[in-house]
Amino acid sequence: MKRVMEEQVNQNKLFVGNLAWGVTSEMLGEHFSQIGEVLSSSVVTDRETGRSRGFGFVEMGTAELAQKAVTELNGKELEGREIVVNIAQPKKRDDNR
Repeated sequence: MKRVMEEQVNQNKLFVGNLAWGVTSEMLGEHFSQIGEVLSSSVVTDRETGRSRGFGFVEMGTAELAQKAVTELNGKELEGREIVVNIAQPKKRDDNR
């Protein structure tokens, strides 16, 4: 019997997509700090090559700041690319793995 667990969405955590390959976690955090307090920022990298996978996550100080970041930074340019900014969704669990 499969057990379905409801995961609570962290309203402070943002998914940031369409990142240029040269964007670092530090650069991402600095870019979002123009909105307000950034608790953490990370660019996801490939395990084998260490190269950016083109997306990352930013955790803002409050849910209100996170929503403001979505409104003000989604579609804006960072290092020559229009970034996508959304509230991060919980990782889907794959029961077949």
